Order: sequence, then C-alpha cells, then structure tokens
Amino acid sequence: MKTRSISRRAFLQVTAVGGGGMLLGLYFKPAAFAQNQQAAPVIPVPSSFIRIAPDGIVTIIAKNPEIGQGVKTSLPMVIADELDVDWKNVRIEQADLDNTKYSNQSAGGSTATPNSWNPMRQVGAAARQMLIAAAAQTWGVPESECTTSSGKVLHQKSKRSLGYGPLAAKAATLTPPDLKTVKLKDPKDYKIIGTPRAGVDNFAIVTGKPIYGIDFTVPGMLWAVFAKCPVFGGKVVSANIDAVKAMPGVRHAFVVEGGTELNGLLSGVAIVADRWWQAKTAREKLEVKWDEGATASQSSEGFARQAEALSKEKPMRSLRSDGDVEAALSNAAKVVEAAYSYPFLAHAPMEPQNCTAHFKDGKLEIWAPSQTPQAGLNLVARTTGLAPADIKIHLTRVGGGFGRRLSNDYVVEAAWIAKAIGVPVKLLWTREDDMAHDFYRPAGFHFFKGGIDASGKLIAWRNHFVTFGSGDRFASSAGINATEFPSRFVPNFSLDTSVMASGVPTGALRAPGSNGIAFVMQSFIDELAQAAGKDPIQFRYSILDTPPLPLPPPAPGAPGGAATGFNAKRMRGVLELVAAKSNWGMRKLPKGTGEGVAFHFSHAGYFAEVAEVSVDSSSKVRVNKVWVAADIGSQIINPLNALNQVQGSIIEGLSHLMRYQITIKNGRAVERNFHDYAPTRMSEAPKEIETHFLKTEFPPTGLGEPALPPILPAVCNAIFAVTGKRIRSLPLSKHGFSWAQ
Repeated sequence: MKTRSISRRAFLQVTAVGGGGMLLGLYFKPAAFAQNQQAAPVIPVPSSFIRIAPDGIVTIIAKNPEIGQGVKTSLPMVIADELDVDWKNVRIEQADLDNTKYSNQSAGGSTATPNSWNPMRQVGAAARQMLIAAAAQTWGVPESECTTSSGKVLHQKSKRSLGYGPLAAKAATLTPPDLKTVKLKDPKDYKIIGTPRAGVDNFAIVTGKPIYGIDFTVPGMLWAVFAKCPVFGGKVVSANIDAVKAMPGVRHAFVVEGGTELNGLLSGVAIVADRWWQAKTAREKLEVKWDEGATASQSSEGFARQAEALSKEKPMRSLRSDGDVEAALSNAAKVVEAAYSYPFLAHAPMEPQNCTAHFKDGKLEIWAPSQTPQAGLNLVARTTGLAPADIKIHLTRVGGGFGRRLSNDYVVEAAWIAKAIGVPVKLLWTREDDMAHDFYRPAGFHFFKGGIDASGKLIAWRNHFVTFGSGDRFASSAGINATEFPSRFVPNFSLDTSVMASGVPTGALRAPGSNGIAFVMQSFIDELAQAAGKDPIQFRYSILDTPPLPLPPPAPGAPGGAATGFNAKRMRGVLELVAAKSNWGMRKLPKGTGEGVAFHFSHAGYFAEVAEVSVDSSSKVRVNKVWVAADIGSQIINPLNALNQVQGSIIEGLSHLMRYQITIKNGRAVERNFHDYAPTRMSEAPKEIETHFLKTEFPPTGLGEPALPPILPAVCNAIFAVTGKRIRSLPLSKHGFSWAQ
C-alpha cells in the first residue's frame, strides 16, 4: 500500500451545528488513497460526514447508492469503529447527490470497499482524535493520557469521563489533525468491523416503508408511462394521440422526438394520468406507426451464424500472443477443440425502472433509484438544456440494480416529461418495458483449441473470441482482457478476437465480462483436464504453479473486472481451501451425483467453488450443496452481509445457468416477463451454501460480484461428471435440463 500525504485543510472541514453538535467532513484530492498498486486504479472518496448530537447520538452520512449490496451499513460501520462509538448509538442518513461535498457517488464494480476503506477509517479516527483533544483541554491533561470507549473519552488517572455529545461543540472549534498524526486502530481492537450487523434499512423494508423509488410519492403527483419502439432505436412516425387523450384519467399524451443515443432519451409516446393504471390502460389503446430502422434485421440466430463464419476466418486482431501456438499444437500428445457460447441476458431487477421528477421555477428535482446519479444528472442537463446547478437528485434505495441502473434512460425520460408538464410526475415502467428495453449482457462466442503434452501438462491454448463491437472497440461490457486467465500461465498462448456490428444495447451485468468468461474458461479447462487424465483440481494447480509471463498494457475496451492484477498464489490458496472444505475426491457420492470445481478472479476477488450436483434419468438437476472459498483481503467488514452477498450471487448465477436468455428476433427481445425468463426459485436453490473466507494481508476488496462467475462452470463440470455430457452453451434448459423441485 502506498500512502500519500495531503494538507490538513484538504483533509478535514469542521463546523459547529445547531444544538452544539459537531459536523465533520472529509475531503481528499484525487489519487490520494491509491491502494494496492497492482490493482486497478482507485478513485478516492472525496467526502464523508459525521454529525454528533449533544445527547451523544452519532449520525453518519451514507453517500453511495444502496442497491442491496449493503454499503449503507458496511461503510458507516468502518467510520463508527474508528470513532469508537457503540453501533446502537449510530444513525444512518442517505446522502443526496452533491458534487460539492462528494464524488464517486455510485454503485458498481464492487468498488465501494476498496475505494473507501482507508478514507472511512481515517475520518472516524480523525474525529476521535479531535474529541480526545477537546476532553484533554477541558481537564487540563495531556492528550496522551486520554483514551476512548463506547462514545466517551476516558482519563484513567483521575477516573473521569466525558461523552462525545458534551464534547462535540468544543471539538468543532479545534484545528483538524494532520493526516500523518491520525492513528488508526489495530485490527485486533475492532469492535464493529468484523461483526455481523443487520442492514440499517431492514425494519423499514419489512414494514413497507416507502424507501424504494417505486414507493416514493409527492403531493399532487401524476403518473406516466413511456412507450418506445420494440425495435431498439426505432422512431415514432405517427400515433393516435387524440384518442389516447380521451381515455379516463389521462391528462397528457404527446410524442417525444428523442435522439439516437440508446442510453439516453429515445423517440416514444408519453402518457400521463391521475393514476398509473389509467396511464397503462390508455397505453393499451395506443396505436403507433414505427420506423424500426436497420436493427429490425438482426437476430440471435443471425449473430450465431455470423460468429461461426468469423471463427473460420483470420481474426480481426490479436490481444495477446506468446510462444508458438501452432507448433505446440502440432507437437501436442492430445489436442482438444471446442466452441462455447453464452446468450444475451437481461438484468431483471425486482423493482422495474422508475423515477419521480418535478420541474418548477426553472429547476428540476428528481428522486431516482440510480447506480450512477451523477451520470444521470449530466444526461438530464445535456438533454433538457438545464444547467447542472438547476438539477437536484435525491437517492432512493434501489430494489436491485445488477448493473442495469448504471444507465439512466428512465431518469431522463421522467425529467423530460416533468419539464413538459410542469407538475410532479412519476414514470413507472412495466415488467415488459424492463425486459424489452434493457442494456443486455452481451452474447459471446469462444472457439478454443488446446494442447496437452505426454505428461498431461497444458502447453498450448488458442481462443478466437467473437462478440460485438466496431473496429478495435468492443461494445459495452462485451470485451475480454489480454490477461484473462490462463493468459500468462500457458507458454504457447493466443487470444484473438473478431467483432460483429449490432444495434442491440449492451451493458454491465453483475460481474461484467466475468459472468460469461468464467463459464467458458473453466469449462474448457475441465475438458483439458479430462484429456490429460488429471484430477480437475490437480490440473488447475499445475497451471497456477507455472511461472507467469509478464503483464502487457491494458487492452482497449477491456471490461472493469479484467484480471490485470491476478495473483496465482492467492487463487491457489482459495482452491486449496475449497478442496479441503468440500473433501474433494474423498467422499463416496451416491449414484447420479457428481462434483465440479471452478475458480475465477474478478473485481479483485478470488473465488473457488465446488458444486455437488445430482441429475436424474429425466435430466432434472439438483444442486445439493455449494462450497465457496474466497479471498477478498484482510477484513470482512460485515460477515452477515458478506454471506448474503455470496449466497445471492450463487443463486443468481444458477438463474443465468438454467433458464435465463434473451433471444433477439427481428431486432427486438422475445422474452418479456418472468414466465419466459424464470429466475431460480426457493425450492430450486441449493439446500446449503457453505462459505469460507481466507484472510490475507491485502487491502479489503468488494464482494457484490466476484462470487457469481465460478458457480456456472462448477455446476456444468459436475453435470459432466454425472452424465458425461459436456455443456458448451447456455442456458441448460435448451439442452433438456430442468431444476428438480
């Protein structure tokens, strides 16, 4: 870890607040808190606030959007521990978007923990130090004689104590400490970090409080729907607006010209009514003539044919080439060829897209369940012509994001409608809207050839990866990094790519890139292990133990979860741990039951997983148990939330595996609701997901994404162990498999 100093005044701003309390703000310059230099660059958190009331109650501001990843609880836990207060005396408030106080108010990429770990500790420790100074001055004793505990400053010699509440006003008048003097707790002294804590919103959630965007209302609010062309990017030619306006409850109906930016405001018809059901009912009477555009000729079937044809041609470009792949394949004792693919996927959050907006007196106020509210503000300003300073965004809790709400199309739609009508309006998408107008996980096609020598060692690997893009740029989240494992660990290696043009909008889905790449890589490695006659885990050890070749510069358009910082020793550690915990290869399994293993590195997290799977004679699959071993660094901030994240990732991964797929036909999505895009149900989930964390000396990293990718190949490899059938394309349902109930 590399430490950089910043000025005291840049570090802290302190003011007294009403009632004699203390408001402590934290400010950082860019790159001031870069952590592990081998990892992707970290954008530091510019600010955080602590408010201490006279009664000792501490309010901590949660600046990042809460999308179910638990950040509204975990980051305040870090501050509270260093501040040395009891968690029962902490209150959490959600910040609004405010780029004068904060930056990087976003949720995505499992970045909250690595970006905020040091800053959140330091703001808590700085506040604690100032409270100690205030108490020492009050008593006339050296600061070195004072300690803290449970929201009090203690002076052991005189057996005196003062609570933070009475000290807060005096502390607010003191000069902030120099960053270099702020002493952080020894981890052995943590009282909150590392202990299981329920989510701060749990009670509000189970009692139906309106904390989600979909529940939010304001007085005088109208409801809106927005109909867009079923073909991506199509435009309105004409619509029966007058007939729609005559429907009960309808206040407004109008055509929105829109633009060509797929993640911006597109052409469509807005309908605004007194109630949402009235707007939806009126929409059913809407008749629109659409100019569907060129995308109407595109389809999943056509993309697959095009990918197959491209695989037989010279790749458009090379991402990495080591050794002499062709010579090694020619001399290999065994050669394995396989074509793998995965489909488009929708995000399918439980809460459909929604946004509330109010335009009044030249200013726009927005309540948005967005993962990237600053990007939403910028989009709204650019589209409406309003100055950014005239737009205010409040952050509501998000009912599932998974990457969908990185795009703010629904936000700009609501803003545009609100500006047009001048009264508060809530835009609410239907489930069908959500499925039909997503930014889908891109489909991908991998054409592999691998070589094994006479001793069973992997000596050659070739992958021609076909996906979407233009020229030397991948479409959003369609790319692969030149260092994606087993790159650098095979002496003769080539990773080539070709891209296809597409009008289908794509974007990041939980563990972007990795959610498909892990399936193909770890499945093909299993094929090679079988060809080599090796145990799948031992075969993986042999690859990980190979001295790695040097890292190249990052490839253009590489996904955020790329393996540029891959550490083979850390991956071997979790692989060894999951092998031991699952008793790999040592258990006598019933007939029709097998086990599969896989690992993957994404978003700085190292995960290895073993799945025990049963398959009956009618191809019904039951995942009996999953063992997970993870290395996400030196601290698990909230073990309860960590388990929730792992378990949720596994179950979502099983949804990707069995039934999820978006089929494009005539330029539009075929699947429209959960009846044909069915998630894993409770009765279909594993009975047990056993999770183990391997603590290492590395800085803590995020957990929202890296547990998902390995479960897909682990289950597929287990299915092969049972049936002898190798799964090379997803979902499993198209191969005749289904979940056992």
